Amino acid sequence: MARRYDPDRRQRIIEAAIRVVGERGIAGLSHRTVAAVADVPLGSTTYHFATLDELLVAALRQCNEAYFREVEERALLGSPGADLAAELAGFVAEAVSRDRSRARLEYELYLAALRRAAVRPVAAEWVDRMTGLLTRWTDPVTARALAALTDGMCLQALLTGRDIDREEAREVFARIVGEPARAR
Repeated sequence: MARRYDPDRRQRIIEAAIRVVGERGIAGLSHRTVAAVADVPLGSTTYHFATLDELLVAALRQCNEAYFREVEERALLGSPGADLAAELAGFVAEAVSRDRSRARLEYELYLAALRRAAVRPVAAEWVDRMTGLLTRWTDPVTARALAALTDGMCLQALLTGRDIDREEAREVFARIVGEPARAR
């Protein structure tokens, strides 16, 4: 049987892994399941990704890249001098309310790093990249606190099913960056 030329196969496998995790969680991820969703032979998944950890790394890296593309396209945080607290509050509120299933998927992949050492460096890349982005407007320690607060707010919204209150979030971010509180 002749091999079929399929230059997009690796990418389809990654996308299938993301779909599987989105639908079934990390526990539902297997080479066999991904192969079925990607409509490729089982051997293709193990050829491109010898372990599930390698596949998770690729999936999380792709999600990270999509997240930061969105940040850049939206011109998150505007220019220096912009209301950083309001920008962050708007961004986290939109990130969760716009597509909860996508946000859940991203966090599921991100939190897989707790049990899978191979995935930890990619999760750490997200934290470092977000912190680096925020250091354009504040010092590194405050930037790290803002990145952690962003994560916490999104996770709490996903866990409770509630939307993020933009004004309340702006107030919390303002306290971290040392801006004066607004009257409510």
